[in-house]
Amino acid sequence: MSAPLSKELREKHNVRSIPIRKDDEVLIVRGSNKGREGRITSVYRLKYIVHIERVTRDKSSGQSVPIGVHPSKVVITKLKVDKDRENILERISQGREAAKKKREA
Repeated sequence: MSAPLSKELREKHNVRSIPIRKDDEVLIVRGSNKGREGRITSVYRLKYIVHIERVTRDKSSGQSVPIGVHPSKVVITKLKVDKDRENILERISQGREAAKKKREA
C-alpha cells in the first residue's frame, strides 16, 4: 500500500512513492476531504484504506468514526523514519540512480 511523496521529500530522497505507515503525516489531494492534513492512525490492509487523524464523520448516535481514504489519494508530507525505512529509501534511490545511468549510456 504505497502512497506518493510530496515534491520536497521526492527531491530529498530521490524516491517517488513508499509504502504508507502509521504515524506518517499526509495531505489528502482528492475527494470531499481534499486539502485536509493529519497523521495516519491506522492502515487497514484488508480494505486497502488508511485512517487519518481528525478526518472523521459523526454517526446518527453522535459517535465519531474515522473515514477511510485510499492511499493513492494522499501525499506523504512527513515520513516516520527509522533504521529499516532508511534502508528502504536508500535501496530504492540506488536503483533509480542505476536505471538513470543505464538510460544515459
